[in-house]
Amino acid sequence: MTGLSRAGFYRWRMPHQASPVEMELRDQMQKVALESPVYGYRRITHELQRRGFEVNHKRVLRMMREDNLLCVRRRAFVVTTDSRHNLPIYPNLAGEIAPTAIDQLWVADITYIRLRTEFVYLAVVLDAFSRRVIGWALGRTLEAELAVTALRMALIERAPSPGLVHHSDRGVQYASNTYTEMLREHHASISMSRKGNPYDNAACESFMKTLKQEEVYRNEYRDFHDARSSIGEFLERVYNRKRLHSALGYLPPAEFEQNAGGEA
Repeated sequence: MTGLSRAGFYRWRMPHQASPVEMELRDQMQKVALESPVYGYRRITHELQRRGFEVNHKRVLRMMREDNLLCVRRRAFVVTTDSRHNLPIYPNLAGEIAPTAIDQLWVADITYIRLRTEFVYLAVVLDAFSRRVIGWALGRTLEAELAVTALRMALIERAPSPGLVHHSDRGVQYASNTYTEMLREHHASISMSRKGNPYDNAACESFMKTLKQEEVYRNEYRDFHDARSSIGEFLERVYNRKRLHSALGYLPPAEFEQNAGGEA
C-alpha cells in the first residue's frame, strides 16, 4: 500500500501544468489556510474573494482536498502559524525602503509543499536588492525553529552590518523571542506586514511562485530527503546562479550582486 488515495495516485501519475492564475490562487489559498487554521473552506473562499480572486466555495473545497489542506487544518501544530498571538508586532518599515545595495532589506516567508504521502514546509530569507536566497530550511512542522534555521543560515552567510531591516509576515515564527532576539543581536530593525495584506511581502510572494512553477510542480519527490536535495539544488545552483530575473536586467541574483559590488 502506498498510503495514497485513488485520486491522489492519479494526480501523482498525471500531474497537470498549473496556469499562472491557478498557481497564484492556490498559493494564496494555502497561505490563508495555514495562517488561519480555524477557517473552513467557506471562510477561506470569502478571504480569497476579499483579495481579488473570482472563486466559489466549491472550487476552493476541491482545491483544498487536492492539496491535503483539510487534513492540515486538523493537525495541532499548524496552529503555530496563527498570527493571533500575544507576542509583539512590529510596524511595516519595508514599504519605505528601495534598497540600493545588499543587506539593506531582507524578506522572509514560509510556504507549504506537498510530497507523495506528506506535506512539508520551506522557510526562506531573500535579499530584497538582489532577490538572492540567502537562507532556507525545509521541515515537517511549522515550529519557530524552521524559520530560525533559515535566518541563522542567512546571518552566517552574510554577516550583515548594523542597519539591516528584516521584513516578514506576523506569524508566530517571526514574532518568537528566539527569532527577534537573533535580529536584535545583529542590530537589525524588525518589520512586519500589515494585517490582512499579503502583498506587503511581494518579493517573497513572487519568489514562491517561481519556486512552485519551476521546481515543485515539475517534480514528484520520493520523500523528505529527496525534496530537500532537489529544492536545495534549485535554490543554490539554479535560482541564485543561473536563472535570469527580469527585475535584475535579466541577470541571475549572484551575478547581479557581483556587478553591483557585492560578493558572489
